[in-house]
Amino acid sequence: MDKSGNERQRVEQPVEPVSLKAYHALERMIVTLELAPGGVTTERALIEKLSLGRTPVREAIQRLAWEGLIFVRPRAGLEIAPLRAADWLRVLDARRGVEIVLARSAARALTPETAALFHATAVAIHEAVLAKDVLGFLAADKALDEALARAADNEYAARVAAPLQTHSRRFWFRFQSGTGLAESAGNHVALIRAILERDEARAGEEADRLMSLLRLHAQAAAMR
Repeated sequence: MDKSGNERQRVEQPVEPVSLKAYHALERMIVTLELAPGGVTTERALIEKLSLGRTPVREAIQRLAWEGLIFVRPRAGLEIAPLRAADWLRVLDARRGVEIVLARSAARALTPETAALFHATAVAIHEAVLAKDVLGFLAADKALDEALARAADNEYAARVAAPLQTHSRRFWFRFQSGTGLAESAGNHVALIRAILERDEARAGEEADRLMSLLRLHAQAAAMR
């Protein structure tokens, strides 16, 4: 750095643990149906697909099994959780209350660091909509979930919400991603704006409004 101290410091990006890398990769494959609902695979096949070691992949499988996304069948392999449209409603009913808690808490406990995360997520959502990039939107949606978990002063709510968010994202990709991108994005951005303005009551209302929108989509999917 020069004497004036004006030179920008390099920010070191944390290295993602291998087990977390394996988890994120498998979660993405399940959400985007690359690992087909109801399909059967094996630990060895996933190790080869990810080109990662046995231990991190096994840890990722165990976490996904706890979240209900993979079923471990002794001597039969690993079954990817099936997708039944009616289950989306159940996921959203379980998710609704905790999302309101997280949104209100994030607005109340916002810091400059977490505000930067929400700003970046809003930009990513906007870019995904402009490009009609469904996978980009899914990544931004997950980033929003992670920003909420980090900003909220309630780790218990964040732990409850995480698997429900992943299940919901998977249902949305299967049943709604072809038509609901802009509408979903608008609701996400409204939630982010309320949090950045530290409006706790409105953040809770926007979270509830987003869950209501998703529930309408889920009801339509269940009736097909």
